Amino acid sequence: MTTTANELSYRIEQKRNINGAFPGPKSQALAERRAAVVAAGVASGVPVYVEDADGGIIRDVDGNSFIDLGSGIAVTSVGASDPAVVAAVQEAAAHFTHTCFMVTPYEGYVAVAEQLNRLTPGDHAKRTVLFNSGAEAVENAVKVARLATGRDAVVAFDHAYHGRTNLTMALTAKAMPYKTNFGPFAPEVYRMPMSYPFREENPEITGAEAAKRAITMIEKQIGGDQVAAIIIEPIQGEGGFIVPAEGFLPALSAWAKEKGIVFIADEVQSGFCRTGEWFAVDHEGVVPDIITMAKGIAGGLPLSAITGRADLLDAVHPGGLGGTYGGNPVACAAALAAIDTMEQHDLNGRARHIEELALGKLRELAAEVSVVGDVRGRGAMLAIELVQPGSKEPNAELTKAVAAACLQQGVIILTCGTYGNVIRLLPPLVISDELLIDGLEVLAAAIKAHA
Repeated sequence: MTTTANELSYRIEQKRNINGAFPGPKSQALAERRAAVVAAGVASGVPVYVEDADGGIIRDVDGNSFIDLGSGIAVTSVGASDPAVVAAVQEAAAHFTHTCFMVTPYEGYVAVAEQLNRLTPGDHAKRTVLFNSGAEAVENAVKVARLATGRDAVVAFDHAYHGRTNLTMALTAKAMPYKTNFGPFAPEVYRMPMSYPFREENPEITGAEAAKRAITMIEKQIGGDQVAAIIIEPIQGEGGFIVPAEGFLPALSAWAKEKGIVFIADEVQSGFCRTGEWFAVDHEGVVPDIITMAKGIAGGLPLSAITGRADLLDAVHPGGLGGTYGGNPVACAAALAAIDTMEQHDLNGRARHIEELALGKLRELAAEVSVVGDVRGRGAMLAIELVQPGSKEPNAELTKAVAAACLQQGVIILTCGTYGNVIRLLPPLVISDELLIDGLEVLAAAIKAHA
Protein backbone atom coordinates (compact mmCIF):
# COMPACT_ATOMS: atom_id res chain seq x y z
CA MET A 1 0.00 0.00 0.00
CA THR A 2 1.31 3.38 -0.96
CA THR A 3 2.41 5.64 1.87
CA THR A 4 0.40 8.87 1.91
CA ALA A 5 1.84 12.26 2.71
CA ASN A 6 0.07 12.21 6.07
CA GLU A 7 1.92 9.01 7.06
CA LEU A 8 5.36 10.55 6.54
CA SER A 9 7.11 12.30 9.41
CA TYR A 10 9.59 15.15 9.12
CA ARG A 11 12.26 16.59 11.39
CA ILE A 12 12.05 20.10 9.88
CA GLU A 13 8.82 22.06 9.48
CA GLN A 14 7.63 21.49 5.91
CA LYS A 15 6.94 25.09 5.00
CA ARG A 16 8.76 27.62 2.87
CA ASN A 17 9.87 30.74 4.68
CA ILE A 18 11.99 33.61 3.38
CA ASN A 19 13.19 35.89 6.18
CA GLY A 20 14.31 38.72 3.96
CA ALA A 21 16.57 39.52 1.05
CA PHE A 22 18.91 36.72 0.12
CA PRO A 23 21.54 35.58 -0.10
CA GLY A 24 21.70 36.55 3.56
CA PRO A 25 24.83 37.73 5.35
CA LYS A 26 26.05 34.25 6.31
CA SER A 27 25.66 32.96 2.76
CA GLN A 28 27.43 36.05 1.45
CA ALA A 29 30.32 35.47 3.84
CA LEU A 30 30.60 31.86 2.69
CA ALA A 31 30.52 33.00 -0.94
CA GLU A 32 33.50 35.26 -0.26
CA ARG A 33 35.42 32.39 1.32
CA ARG A 34 34.49 30.17 -1.60
CA ALA A 35 35.71 32.66 -4.22
CA ALA A 36 39.16 32.60 -2.64
CA VAL A 37 39.56 28.82 -2.63
CA VAL A 38 37.15 27.02 -4.98
CA ALA A 39 37.79 26.85 -8.72
CA ALA A 40 35.58 29.19 -10.75
CA GLY A 41 34.65 26.30 -13.04
CA VAL A 42 32.49 24.83 -10.28
CA ALA A 43 29.20 26.70 -10.56
CA SER A 44 26.18 26.65 -8.24
CA GLY A 45 22.67 27.45 -9.40
CA VAL A 46 21.44 28.77 -6.05
CA PRO A 47 23.44 31.45 -4.16
CA VAL A 48 22.61 30.22 -0.64
CA TYR A 49 24.48 27.78 1.58
CA VAL A 50 22.65 24.83 3.13
CA GLU A 51 22.50 24.26 6.86
CA ASP A 52 19.86 21.53 7.06
CA ALA A 53 17.48 19.57 4.85
CA ASP A 54 14.66 17.10 5.36
CA GLY A 55 11.64 15.93 3.42
CA GLY A 56 10.91 18.59 0.82
CA ILE A 57 12.65 21.47 2.59
CA ILE A 58 16.18 22.90 2.36
CA ARG A 59 17.11 25.43 5.07
CA ASP A 60 20.02 27.81 4.52
CA VAL A 61 22.53 29.23 7.01
CA ASP A 62 20.47 32.44 7.34
CA GLY A 63 17.31 30.57 8.36
CA ASN A 64 15.47 30.69 5.03
CA SER A 65 13.48 27.58 4.12
CA PHE A 66 13.11 26.59 0.46
CA ILE A 67 10.88 24.02 -1.20
CA ASP A 68 13.20 21.51 -2.85
CA LEU A 69 12.00 20.52 -6.32
CA GLY A 70 15.43 19.26 -7.39
CA SER A 71 16.51 16.59 -4.87
CA GLY A 72 20.17 17.37 -5.54
CA ILE A 73 19.50 16.34 -9.17
CA ALA A 74 17.42 13.25 -8.36
CA VAL A 75 19.69 12.03 -5.55
CA THR A 76 17.77 12.55 -2.31
CA SER A 77 14.65 10.68 -3.38
CA VAL A 78 14.15 9.31 0.15
CA GLY A 79 14.87 12.75 1.60
CA ALA A 80 18.14 14.46 2.45
CA SER A 81 18.27 13.02 5.96
CA ASP A 82 16.14 9.88 5.92
CA PRO A 83 16.27 8.41 9.45
CA ALA A 84 16.99 4.89 8.23
CA VAL A 85 19.85 6.08 6.03
CA VAL A 86 21.28 8.24 8.84
CA ALA A 87 21.16 5.34 11.30
CA ALA A 88 22.77 2.95 8.82
CA VAL A 89 25.56 5.40 8.05
CA GLN A 90 26.25 5.99 11.74
CA GLU A 91 26.36 2.28 12.46
CA ALA A 92 28.64 1.50 9.50
CA ALA A 93 31.03 4.39 10.19
CA ALA A 94 31.38 3.30 13.80
CA HIS A 95 32.91 0.02 12.61
CA PHE A 96 35.02 0.92 9.57
CA THR A 97 34.88 3.60 6.90
CA HIS A 98 37.03 1.82 4.33
CA THR A 99 39.07 -1.29 3.66
CA CYS A 100 38.82 -1.49 -0.17
CA PHE A 101 36.71 -4.37 -1.44
CA MET A 102 39.55 -5.42 -3.75
CA VAL A 103 41.79 -5.99 -0.73
CA THR A 104 39.65 -7.12 2.20
CA PRO A 105 35.98 -7.50 1.15
CA TYR A 106 32.90 -7.08 3.32
CA GLU A 107 29.27 -8.16 3.37
CA GLY A 108 27.72 -4.79 2.54
CA TYR A 109 29.04 -4.83 -1.03
CA VAL A 110 27.66 -8.33 -1.56
CA ALA A 111 24.30 -7.37 -0.05
CA VAL A 112 23.94 -4.36 -2.36
CA ALA A 113 24.77 -6.54 -5.37
CA GLU A 114 22.10 -9.01 -4.27
CA GLN A 115 19.52 -6.24 -4.05
CA LEU A 116 20.43 -4.79 -7.45
CA ASN A 117 20.32 -8.20 -9.10
CA ARG A 118 16.85 -8.63 -7.60
CA LEU A 119 15.45 -5.21 -8.52
CA THR A 120 16.80 -4.71 -12.04
CA PRO A 121 14.75 -5.96 -15.00
CA GLY A 122 14.95 -9.56 -16.18
CA ASP A 123 15.15 -12.96 -14.52
CA HIS A 124 18.44 -13.97 -16.17
CA ALA A 125 21.66 -14.60 -14.23
CA LYS A 126 23.21 -11.24 -13.29
CA ARG A 127 26.38 -9.79 -11.88
CA THR A 128 26.97 -6.37 -10.29
CA VAL A 129 30.00 -4.11 -9.82
CA LEU A 130 29.97 -1.02 -7.59
CA PHE A 131 31.65 2.31 -8.29
CA ASN A 132 31.40 5.94 -7.13
CA SER A 133 29.73 8.09 -9.79
CA GLY A 134 27.38 7.76 -12.72
CA ALA A 135 30.15 8.59 -15.18
CA GLU A 136 32.31 5.85 -13.71
CA ALA A 137 29.47 3.36 -14.10
CA VAL A 138 28.99 4.36 -17.74
CA GLU A 139 32.72 4.06 -18.48
CA ASN A 140 32.79 0.56 -17.05
CA ALA A 141 29.63 -0.54 -18.84
CA VAL A 142 31.28 0.42 -22.13
CA LYS A 143 34.50 -1.36 -21.11
CA VAL A 144 32.55 -4.54 -20.46
CA ALA A 145 30.66 -4.29 -23.76
CA ARG A 146 33.82 -3.77 -25.79
CA LEU A 147 35.66 -6.64 -24.14
CA ALA A 148 32.73 -9.05 -24.35
CA THR A 149 31.93 -8.33 -28.01
CA GLY A 150 35.42 -7.69 -29.35
CA ARG A 151 34.05 -4.60 -31.10
CA ASP A 152 34.86 -0.89 -30.70
CA ALA A 153 31.95 1.28 -31.86
CA VAL A 154 29.52 2.75 -29.33
CA VAL A 155 26.24 4.39 -30.32
CA ALA A 156 24.80 7.28 -28.29
CA PHE A 157 21.96 9.67 -29.08
CA ASP A 158 21.13 13.32 -29.68
CA HIS A 159 20.48 15.28 -26.46
CA ALA A 160 22.25 12.61 -24.38
CA TYR A 161 24.09 13.28 -21.15
CA HIS A 162 26.32 10.56 -19.72
CA GLY A 163 28.95 12.39 -17.64
CA ARG A 164 32.03 14.61 -17.51
CA THR A 165 34.93 12.17 -17.90
CA ASN A 166 36.66 11.87 -21.26
CA LEU A 167 34.65 8.93 -22.59
CA THR A 168 31.38 10.17 -21.14
CA MET A 169 31.96 13.64 -22.59
CA ALA A 170 32.26 11.94 -25.97
CA LEU A 171 28.94 10.21 -25.32
CA THR A 172 27.32 13.47 -24.14
CA ALA A 173 25.67 15.58 -26.85
CA LYS A 174 25.70 19.10 -25.38
CA ALA A 175 28.86 21.14 -25.97
CA MET A 176 28.54 23.97 -23.45
CA PRO A 177 29.34 23.71 -20.60
CA TYR A 178 30.24 20.02 -20.71
CA LYS A 179 32.59 19.60 -23.70
CA THR A 180 33.77 22.96 -24.99
CA ASN A 181 37.60 23.16 -25.05
CA PHE A 182 38.00 19.83 -23.20
CA GLY A 183 38.83 17.65 -26.23
CA PRO A 184 40.02 15.61 -27.95
CA PHE A 185 37.54 12.98 -26.88
CA ALA A 186 37.48 9.21 -26.89
CA PRO A 187 37.11 7.75 -30.41
CA GLU A 188 34.61 5.33 -31.91
CA VAL A 189 31.54 7.09 -30.52
CA TYR A 190 28.69 7.68 -32.97
CA ARG A 191 25.60 9.81 -32.42
CA MET A 192 22.15 8.93 -33.73
CA PRO A 193 18.80 10.79 -33.78
CA MET A 194 16.67 10.50 -30.66
CA SER A 195 12.91 10.14 -30.55
CA TYR A 196 11.88 13.62 -29.36
CA PRO A 197 8.10 13.75 -29.93
CA PHE A 198 7.70 17.50 -29.34
CA ARG A 199 10.40 18.39 -31.87
CA GLU A 200 9.95 15.76 -34.56
CA GLU A 201 9.68 17.22 -38.07
CA ASN A 202 6.98 14.62 -38.66
CA PRO A 203 4.75 14.75 -35.57
CA GLU A 204 3.07 11.50 -36.63
CA ILE A 205 6.24 9.42 -36.51
CA THR A 206 5.89 6.41 -34.21
CA GLY A 207 8.47 5.13 -31.79
CA ALA A 208 9.11 2.11 -34.00
CA GLU A 209 9.62 4.36 -37.02
CA ALA A 210 11.99 6.62 -35.09
CA ALA A 211 13.96 3.53 -34.04
CA LYS A 212 14.11 2.35 -37.66
CA ARG A 213 15.49 5.77 -38.64
CA ALA A 214 18.32 5.38 -36.14
CA ILE A 215 18.95 1.73 -37.03
CA THR A 216 19.20 2.56 -40.74
CA MET A 217 21.81 5.21 -39.97
CA ILE A 218 23.77 2.81 -37.79
CA GLU A 219 23.78 0.18 -40.53
CA LYS A 220 24.86 2.68 -43.17
CA GLN A 221 27.45 4.65 -41.19
CA ILE A 222 28.95 1.96 -38.94
CA GLY A 223 27.58 -1.50 -39.65
CA GLY A 224 25.63 -3.39 -37.04
CA ASP A 225 28.32 -6.04 -36.75
CA GLN A 226 30.85 -3.39 -35.71
CA VAL A 227 28.85 -1.96 -32.79
CA ALA A 228 29.81 -3.02 -29.27
CA ALA A 229 27.06 -1.14 -27.45
CA ILE A 230 24.07 1.11 -27.75
CA ILE A 231 23.75 3.37 -24.69
CA ILE A 232 20.63 5.38 -24.03
CA GLU A 233 18.83 7.13 -21.20
CA PRO A 234 15.27 5.70 -21.20
CA ILE A 235 14.18 9.22 -20.25
CA GLN A 236 16.88 11.71 -21.11
CA GLY A 237 17.94 13.90 -18.20
CA GLU A 238 20.09 16.94 -18.88
CA GLY A 239 18.97 16.86 -22.53
CA GLY A 240 15.48 17.95 -21.51
CA PHE A 241 13.60 15.10 -19.80
CA ILE A 242 12.79 13.73 -23.21
CA VAL A 243 10.46 10.73 -23.13
CA PRO A 244 10.85 8.81 -26.40
CA ALA A 245 7.73 7.77 -28.26
CA GLU A 246 6.28 4.45 -27.17
CA GLY A 247 7.96 1.58 -29.00
CA PHE A 248 11.28 3.34 -29.58
CA LEU A 249 13.20 1.59 -26.80
CA PRO A 250 11.77 -1.90 -27.41
CA ALA A 251 12.60 -1.69 -31.12
CA LEU A 252 16.19 -0.60 -30.45
CA SER A 253 16.62 -3.29 -27.83
CA ALA A 254 15.25 -6.02 -30.10
CA TRP A 255 17.54 -5.01 -32.97
CA ALA A 256 20.55 -4.87 -30.66
CA LYS A 257 19.84 -8.40 -29.46
CA GLU A 258 19.55 -9.61 -33.04
CA LYS A 259 22.94 -8.07 -33.91
CA GLY A 260 24.80 -9.15 -30.76
CA ILE A 261 25.05 -5.54 -29.56
CA VAL A 262 25.08 -4.83 -25.83
CA PHE A 263 22.07 -2.66 -24.97
CA ILE A 264 22.99 -0.35 -22.05
CA ALA A 265 20.25 1.55 -20.24
CA ASP A 266 21.69 4.60 -18.46
CA GLU A 267 19.33 4.87 -15.49
CA VAL A 268 21.60 7.12 -13.44
CA GLN A 269 18.89 9.80 -13.15
CA SER A 270 15.73 7.84 -13.89
CA GLY A 271 16.29 4.84 -11.62
CA PHE A 272 15.16 3.95 -8.10
CA CYS A 273 11.45 4.80 -8.13
CA ARG A 274 11.95 8.18 -9.79
CA THR A 275 9.52 7.46 -12.66
CA GLY A 276 7.05 5.34 -10.69
CA GLU A 277 8.84 2.08 -11.46
CA TRP A 278 12.17 0.83 -10.13
CA PHE A 279 13.66 1.70 -13.51
CA ALA A 280 12.30 3.70 -16.44
CA VAL A 281 12.75 0.79 -18.87
CA ASP A 282 10.16 -1.11 -16.82
CA HIS A 283 7.40 1.05 -18.31
CA GLU A 284 7.79 -0.75 -21.65
CA GLY A 285 9.13 -4.06 -20.42
CA VAL A 286 12.61 -3.53 -21.86
CA VAL A 287 15.32 -5.75 -20.34
CA PRO A 288 18.77 -4.19 -20.88
CA ASP A 289 21.94 -6.25 -21.13
CA ILE A 290 23.57 -3.79 -18.72
CA ILE A 291 22.00 -1.07 -16.60
CA THR A 292 23.95 1.82 -15.05
CA MET A 293 22.82 3.33 -11.75
CA ALA A 294 23.79 6.10 -9.32
CA LYS A 295 22.10 9.25 -7.90
CA GLY A 296 19.07 7.93 -5.97
CA ILE A 297 20.73 4.63 -5.09
CA ALA A 298 22.15 5.55 -1.66
CA GLY A 299 20.17 8.40 -0.13
CA GLY A 300 22.82 11.01 -0.93
CA LEU A 301 26.05 9.09 -0.45
CA PRO A 302 28.34 8.58 -3.46
CA LEU A 303 27.68 5.16 -4.97
CA SER A 304 27.07 3.84 -8.45
CA ALA A 305 26.73 0.44 -10.07
CA ILE A 306 26.43 -1.59 -13.20
CA THR A 307 24.28 -4.69 -13.21
CA GLY A 308 24.18 -6.91 -16.25
CA ARG A 309 24.12 -10.32 -17.81
CA ALA A 310 26.43 -12.68 -15.97
CA ASP A 311 28.08 -13.85 -19.17
CA LEU A 312 29.05 -10.28 -20.06
CA LEU A 313 30.45 -9.19 -16.71
CA ASP A 314 32.12 -12.53 -15.99
CA ALA A 315 33.95 -12.28 -19.34
CA VAL A 316 36.21 -9.60 -17.82
CA HIS A 317 39.52 -10.88 -16.45
CA PRO A 318 40.12 -10.70 -12.68
CA GLY A 319 41.28 -7.21 -11.73
CA GLY A 320 39.79 -5.65 -14.86
CA LEU A 321 37.01 -3.98 -12.91
CA GLY A 322 37.15 -2.13 -9.61
CA GLY A 323 38.55 0.98 -7.95
CA THR A 324 39.83 2.03 -4.56
CA TYR A 325 36.59 3.53 -3.27
CA GLY A 326 34.09 1.54 -5.34
CA GLY A 327 31.36 0.16 -3.09
CA ASN A 328 32.55 2.04 -0.01
CA PRO A 329 31.14 0.27 3.08
CA VAL A 330 29.38 3.34 4.46
CA ALA A 331 27.79 4.06 1.08
CA CYS A 332 26.71 0.42 0.83
CA ALA A 333 25.00 0.67 4.21
CA ALA A 334 23.22 3.81 3.05
CA ALA A 335 22.08 2.09 -0.15
CA LEU A 336 20.63 -0.88 1.72
CA ALA A 337 18.74 1.48 4.03
CA ALA A 338 17.53 3.67 1.14
CA ILE A 339 16.23 0.66 -0.80
CA ASP A 340 14.45 -0.55 2.34
CA THR A 341 12.83 2.87 2.74
CA MET A 342 11.74 2.83 -0.91
CA GLU A 343 10.06 -0.52 -0.43
CA GLN A 344 8.54 0.15 2.99
CA HIS A 345 6.95 3.41 1.86
CA ASP A 346 6.22 2.23 -1.71
CA LEU A 347 7.98 5.21 -3.23
CA ASN A 348 7.08 3.93 -6.68
CA GLY A 349 3.48 4.54 -5.69
CA ARG A 350 4.41 7.94 -4.25
CA ALA A 351 6.08 8.87 -7.55
CA ARG A 352 2.96 7.91 -9.48
CA HIS A 353 0.88 9.97 -7.05
CA ILE A 354 3.18 12.96 -7.56
CA GLU A 355 2.78 12.56 -11.33
CA GLU A 356 -1.01 12.51 -11.06
CA LEU A 357 -1.04 15.54 -8.79
CA ALA A 358 1.52 17.59 -10.72
CA LEU A 359 0.61 16.80 -14.32
CA GLY A 360 -2.94 17.97 -13.84
CA LYS A 361 -1.78 21.35 -12.60
CA LEU A 362 0.92 21.67 -15.26
CA ARG A 363 -1.52 20.86 -18.05
CA GLU A 364 -3.97 23.42 -16.70
CA LEU A 365 -1.14 25.95 -16.88
CA ALA A 366 -0.28 24.92 -20.44
CA ALA A 367 -3.88 25.59 -21.47
CA GLU A 368 -3.70 29.10 -20.01
CA VAL A 369 -0.42 30.40 -21.42
CA SER A 370 1.13 30.16 -24.88
CA VAL A 371 4.71 29.88 -23.64
CA VAL A 372 4.36 26.28 -22.40
CA GLY A 373 5.11 24.21 -25.47
CA ASP A 374 5.13 20.78 -23.86
CA VAL A 375 4.50 19.08 -20.54
CA ARG A 376 6.03 15.63 -20.19
CA GLY A 377 7.63 13.05 -17.97
CA ARG A 378 6.82 10.11 -15.74
CA GLY A 379 6.43 9.81 -12.01
CA ALA A 380 8.41 12.49 -10.20
CA MET A 381 10.57 13.19 -13.26
CA LEU A 382 8.52 15.89 -14.97
CA ALA A 383 9.27 18.81 -17.26
CA ILE A 384 7.85 21.92 -18.86
CA GLU A 385 9.40 23.06 -22.15
CA LEU A 386 9.10 26.83 -22.55
CA VAL A 387 8.85 28.40 -26.00
CA GLN A 388 8.30 31.73 -27.68
CA PRO A 389 4.54 32.43 -27.71
CA GLY A 390 2.68 30.43 -30.32
CA SER A 391 5.75 28.60 -31.64
CA LYS A 392 8.25 25.88 -30.83
CA GLU A 393 11.16 28.31 -30.71
CA PRO A 394 13.08 27.66 -27.46
CA ASN A 395 12.73 30.35 -24.81
CA ALA A 396 15.83 30.07 -22.65
CA GLU A 397 15.55 33.64 -21.38
CA LEU A 398 12.10 33.00 -19.95
CA THR A 399 13.31 29.74 -18.38
CA LYS A 400 16.07 31.58 -16.51
CA ALA A 401 13.69 34.32 -15.42
CA VAL A 402 11.16 31.82 -14.08
CA ALA A 403 13.81 29.90 -12.12
CA ALA A 404 15.04 33.16 -10.57
CA ALA A 405 11.51 34.28 -9.70
CA CYS A 406 10.75 30.94 -8.04
CA LEU A 407 13.90 31.20 -5.95
CA GLN A 408 12.86 34.66 -4.76
CA GLN A 409 9.64 33.08 -3.50
CA GLY A 410 11.43 30.21 -1.78
CA VAL A 411 11.19 27.45 -4.40
CA ILE A 412 14.24 25.74 -5.88
CA ILE A 413 13.76 24.42 -9.41
CA LEU A 414 16.27 23.12 -11.92
CA THR A 415 16.56 23.89 -15.61
CA CYS A 416 17.95 21.73 -18.39
CA GLY A 417 17.64 20.95 -22.09
CA THR A 418 19.82 21.17 -25.14
CA TYR A 419 18.35 24.62 -25.77
CA GLY A 420 18.28 25.68 -22.10
CA ASN A 421 14.50 26.04 -22.14
CA VAL A 422 13.24 23.18 -19.96
CA ILE A 423 12.18 23.39 -16.32
CA ARG A 424 12.65 19.99 -14.71
CA LEU A 425 10.88 18.91 -11.57
CA LEU A 426 12.57 16.29 -9.37
CA PRO A 427 10.95 16.59 -5.95
CA PRO A 428 11.95 14.19 -3.18
CA LEU A 429 9.54 11.27 -3.32
CA VAL A 430 8.75 11.90 0.35
CA ILE A 431 7.60 15.49 -0.19
CA SER A 432 4.18 16.25 1.29
CA ASP A 433 1.28 16.94 -1.05
CA GLU A 434 0.76 20.36 0.53
CA LEU A 435 4.37 21.40 -0.02
CA LEU A 436 4.42 20.13 -3.59
CA ILE A 437 1.20 21.99 -4.42
CA ASP A 438 2.62 25.16 -2.90
CA GLY A 439 5.75 24.84 -5.02
CA LEU A 440 3.76 24.19 -8.18
CA GLU A 441 1.56 27.23 -7.53
CA VAL A 442 4.63 29.42 -7.14
CA LEU A 443 6.01 28.02 -10.40
CA ALA A 444 2.74 28.60 -12.25
CA ALA A 445 2.52 32.18 -10.96
CA ALA A 446 6.10 32.88 -12.07
CA ILE A 447 5.43 31.59 -15.57
CA LYS A 448 2.22 33.61 -15.88
CA ALA A 449 3.96 36.76 -14.60
CA HIS A 450 6.78 36.47 -17.13
CA ALA A 451 4.84 35.09 -20.10
